[in-house]
Amino acid sequence: MATIAMDPSLSLQIGRGSNQHGAVPVKEEIQGLIKVYKDGHVERPQIVPYVTPALPPELGVTTKDFVIDNFTNVWARFYVPKSNWKPPLVVYFHGGGFCAGSAAWSCYHEFLGKLAAKAGCLIVSINYRLAPENPLPAAYEDGVKCLMWLKQEALKGSSEWWSKQCNLCSVFLAGDSAGANIAHNVTTRLNSKNLYPLTLKGTILIQPFFGGEARTNSEKNMVQSPRSALSLPASDTYWRLALPCGTNRDHPWCNPLGKGSAKMEEMKLLPTLVCISEMDILRDRNLEFCAALGKAGKKVEHVLYKGVGHAFQVLSKSRLSQSRTNEMIARVKAFVNR
Repeated sequence: MATIAMDPSLSLQIGRGSNQHGAVPVKEEIQGLIKVYKDGHVERPQIVPYVTPALPPELGVTTKDFVIDNFTNVWARFYVPKSNWKPPLVVYFHGGGFCAGSAAWSCYHEFLGKLAAKAGCLIVSINYRLAPENPLPAAYEDGVKCLMWLKQEALKGSSEWWSKQCNLCSVFLAGDSAGANIAHNVTTRLNSKNLYPLTLKGTILIQPFFGGEARTNSEKNMVQSPRSALSLPASDTYWRLALPCGTNRDHPWCNPLGKGSAKMEEMKLLPTLVCISEMDILRDRNLEFCAALGKAGKKVEHVLYKGVGHAFQVLSKSRLSQSRTNEMIARVKAFVNR
């Protein structure tokens, strides 16, 4: 998520811009990714290609897009792997600081196709509403609505193309960056819902995007290149755009360990896998989150991927990143197939 540099020639700067939309000044900007004007107009340059559901036949994954809600234009992309048994179902939320990204972005399409094939899971990738036009909790509400839609489709038996191809008793919520934040917050909202015939088994949080007013050591001291997938200024900009007006980064949706947040001990949380990047500014905050879950008696395991930064699994093509991505996929496979 955040500052996405797909090409070395791209130099994305974050801040409060001064470019003009006509005579209207810019309020917030991550150059090359999103520009928000004071009159509410939002521009999102197409820095990442949007692609159709098609995947190479040799991958052995069938894909298809479904509309979840015509009114809000929320939709999902399904990835159904060839399998001799019913694989687990993974509901996935993409990253993008709540303000950018799409289930149709080529980088997510390639990653999730590979994840479905190698981890042996049926994936539903959610295209939720974005801030600032739809600030939080819109994305959380979309996540809950998607789970309820999946439940109804499974009950009706009208979507045998996917519902008969997976194990509805083994459902996981997953996402990276802002998508991991959404997966976590959707999980807490589903406690009071009857999801039968779906049974939630766990959450997979990849570099979860949390924050707080007080800086962690990695936020203060982690040196980021201009091509980093997430810088501290970008992080702050996203939170200003995504959180409700009048709140700050200690809001419970941003800081689950803050004073105003619910106590972990009192929350019904699923077994959780947290994937952390060593060179990510979110590293220490992710580690603190895992420690808090463990202290509260929750089932949590985490993996620290050495030498890679934020969103490496979707944005970097380096040999090291590809190796770490394969390690991540193997860990996810083990987690969902227990």
